[in-house]
Amino acid sequence: MGQQAGSRWQALAPRERAALGVAGVVLGLFLCWTVAIQPALATLRSAPGQIEQLDVQLQRMQRLASEARELQALPPITTAQASLALKAATDRLGAGAKLVVQGDRATLTLDAVPPDALRSWLVEVRSGARARPVEVRLTQQGAQGYAGSVVLTLAGGGS
Repeated sequence: MGQQAGSRWQALAPRERAALGVAGVVLGLFLCWTVAIQPALATLRSAPGQIEQLDVQLQRMQRLASEARELQALPPITTAQASLALKAATDRLGAGAKLVVQGDRATLTLDAVPPDALRSWLVEVRSGARARPVEVRLTQQGAQGYAGSVVLTLAGGGS
């Protein structure tokens, strides 16, 4: 097979050999570009943005880890204390929120509660009542806020 290729090459006119040589070089450069250079350049271009995104994610994860350590370091509270803190936080939501506490579970029913108020409530019950959401069913009611329910487990083992 090598001999056949060699004999065909020799049978070509010098102009055809030059054209095939140029075509081979162009094909080689194209393959080198698409396989090696272009992907490397794309990686170099996108790397700074990806690094920045990863740094933001890392900072967020570190904040969450720090918050988790702080919450774990807090002294334990009873279910009764958690329930009182939860009721106090819920009272600040206004008439759009109704709380039902049964044992170590609490269900908050919402109707047109603004997003900022709900976010503040979640932060407060997480740190003050040490309550943890286990089920959330919310729908957005446009500019009015959120409606739905949030089921929480309360901290503490005794009453």
